[in-house]
Amino acid sequence: MLQQTQVATVLGYFQRFIERFPDVHALARAPSEDVMAAWSGLGYYARARNLHASARAIVEHHGGRFPQTCEALARLPGIGRSTAGAIAAFCFGERAAILDGNVKRVLARHWAIEGDPAGSAVAARLWALAQRELPSARRMAAYTQAIMDLGATVCTRVRPDCARCPVQASCLALRLNRTAELPTPRARRARPVRSAHVLVALDAGAVLLQRRDPRGIWGGLLCLPEFASKAALVRRARALGAGGRPLVPLPPRRHALTHLTLAIEPYVAVTDAPGSGVESGSSRWVALGKIDQAALPAPHRVLLEEVRATFGLRRGRRG
Repeated sequence: MLQQTQVATVLGYFQRFIERFPDVHALARAPSEDVMAAWSGLGYYARARNLHASARAIVEHHGGRFPQTCEALARLPGIGRSTAGAIAAFCFGERAAILDGNVKRVLARHWAIEGDPAGSAVAARLWALAQRELPSARRMAAYTQAIMDLGATVCTRVRPDCARCPVQASCLALRLNRTAELPTPRARRARPVRSAHVLVALDAGAVLLQRRDPRGIWGGLLCLPEFASKAALVRRARALGAGGRPLVPLPPRRHALTHLTLAIEPYVAVTDAPGSGVESGSSRWVALGKIDQAALPAPHRVLLEEVRATFGLRRGRRG
């Protein structure tokens, strides 16, 4: 949960998650829909899918006991080399290196390593340095925590507090007055914008949702139907029985993702055709009064909360 998410945001989610799934067996047994619902709102949903898949792999292939080596840990879904190293160091005292963003910054400055840390050649040099600097096994947990905290609290991205740094005497970036230049910043690319015409189809106090394919944006979550054009959205609304009523446009909004920005244009359609609420395939009707428990991405949850308040629909006949 703490990968790319702040501690203050995670705390409540973490407590609720471990209450719902107290051990690896409970998580492995849980339906994916329950896991995604517990994660809903945290973003980066591949983390939840990988966590669930890892729990099942641990139960199926390791008898429910967590692997104890960096090599075995790295074979679990979603656990990369650095995360595997951190777990192995903290939990089992293995002399395994880590290379998260904070550690990359510390090593790049301390040894004045030029170039994009995400590039393969620079990353290889940083991994070699990270491995070379490891202490004895009995000090691994303390060292791993220390180097991460050094980057998070002292060797910060902007205005590092070099006067408090315990390794300032040997820091090449400080000696060369290059702490502001290193590590080399990544070239920023313009984030593309993608239009998303979103249909809020209402029927008897319920809304039509579709489960996304596990791959791609919001994979595995329940989402409002999305279309590449308004014309396609109108055709779908008519097929649901909203042909005799005008679509109600809602204020457009934008949602920034890691690699693109969604320009969301939502339209409400009230349907009343016989059988329009029948579930089929990945689609289902969910009562607006129950959307708080559904596995929804944050922008769709906010949108449905607005619809519920605007249209005064709090209870529906559907489940």
